[in-house]
Amino acid sequence: MTTKDAFSPEEWKSVLEAPTSAGMIVVTAARGGTFRETIAMSKAYVEARSEHGKSELLDDIVGAKPQTDHTRYHSAAELKANGLQHVRDAMTLLESKATTQEVEDYRNFVLTLAQKVASAHREQGQAVSPAETEALQQIESALGATGS
Repeated sequence: MTTKDAFSPEEWKSVLEAPTSAGMIVVTAARGGTFRETIAMSKAYVEARSEHGKSELLDDIVGAKPQTDHTRYHSAAELKANGLQHVRDAMTLLESKATTQEVEDYRNFVLTLAQKVASAHREQGQAVSPAETEALQQIESALGATGS
């Protein structure tokens, strides 16, 4: 079992920033719903905490205060590019230090969080807008996910 102790402080920060980065990519993908989408991100953490005990690493991640990259980006495209890099960096770290199951649990957590954010607010009459769908696909790719 992998725990927070397997990571340096900077590595741990990277692991904690990726989920919120993925959420922010979706929040900024389409106009409107920012408040509901932010609440959905918080609820994803609460729900993951309720599954306590399935993965010690994931328990450490969702038990910690969510970390957000506070860089002031000049555009949504810049936020997306940097956010996707956060996700890729976290996955690289986890793949080098965590078990295959822990990596999969993290991947599922981040993707579930992003999906909850996308479906939190109807845009243009759709549960998930085309821009959000594209953002989800890019996040899934950055996670190295094989499809859900």
